[in-house]
Formats: sequence, C-alpha cells, structure tokens
Amino acid sequence: QVRVVESGGGLAQAGESLRLSCKTSGINFRIITIGWYRQATGEQREVVAQITSAGTPSYSDSVKGRFSISRDYSRNTVYLQMNDLQPEDTAVYYCNIPRDSGDVWGRGTQVTVAS
Repeated sequence: QVRVVESGGGLAQAGESLRLSCKTSGINFRIITIGWYRQATGEQREVVAQITSAGTPSYSDSVKGRFSISRDYSRNTVYLQMNDLQPEDTAVYYCNIPRDSGDVWGRGTQVTVAS
C-alpha cells in the first residue's frame, strides 16, 4: 500500500522558518514525482512545489524564492524548507504523489503563521 505521511508543521512567527517532511512507503521512490500542496480555510487546494524523479524542482509564484523542495533518496523522503513565512502561508500542507491509478495524498500537517 502506498502511503505518504507529512510532519513538521506548527506555529511560526512571520519571518521564521519551518521544514516539512513527507515520508513515503510502498512505492519506488526513485521514479516518482512528488508535490506539496496547501489548503487554507475556505480556499481551494493549491500546488506549492513539485520535484521530479530526477530532482528538478518547480514552485508556485507565491512561494518562489522563499520555499525550497528537496528529496532524500536514502530516506524516501521529500522536504519543503519554508523560509520567511508570512501569515498568508497559513494552511494545511499536503504531500501528493500523482499516479494514473489515482493520486496518493497524506493527511496533511498544519502550518500557522502569526503576524
């Protein structure tokens, strides 16, 4: 069974940093693209960043220059380093594996940024 488990969320002050982790299991980590999404209360879920199997990252305009996505092939884990956090970054952050047979989502981790 394919699983992703997010961790690392919490409360931060504006300007501070957090690092999220997405631990995967049940899938060949080396061949998959993985993404981070977020959903604020009352808003639609939106993509934040993605990283390909080769390690090529992409970012939404709202986080470009502040967030960094990376992957550790030895730990089957993807990270999202979030710097200079702002109140508008407050959301539940989800890890996603896109698949033809149906995307895999984690339960999410809450990030709250106080001004």
